[in-house]
Amino acid sequence: MTSYAIGHLHKVEMGADIITYLETIDATLAPFDGKFVIHGGQKHQLEGSFPGDLIVIAFPSMAQAHAWYASPAYQEILPLRSRNAEGNVFLIEGVNADHRATDILSS
Repeated sequence: MTSYAIGHLHKVEMGADIITYLETIDATLAPFDGKFVIHGGQKHQLEGSFPGDLIVIAFPSMAQAHAWYASPAYQEILPLRSRNAEGNVFLIEGVNADHRATDILSS
């Protein structure tokens, strides 16, 4: 099942480290079939507040998402981001194509 790496980042300091991180991350995703779905972009706020940027990377499975995050290639560049941005990062499973909102009532 498709799984996602989600990052809600704020206070990003756009310096040399972040530029190197951005120039390098795609190569770390490729072996795990990771693809950007959302990478910042202009928000059209409808309710509440959401400071910062949203990043969503899709992987074919949770195992591939975990393997990417734990990979030596990603762990090598991770400090470039974590030293220069605040935020929350997590992995989460998606839902099946036929998912309906009421499906969560039976779990």
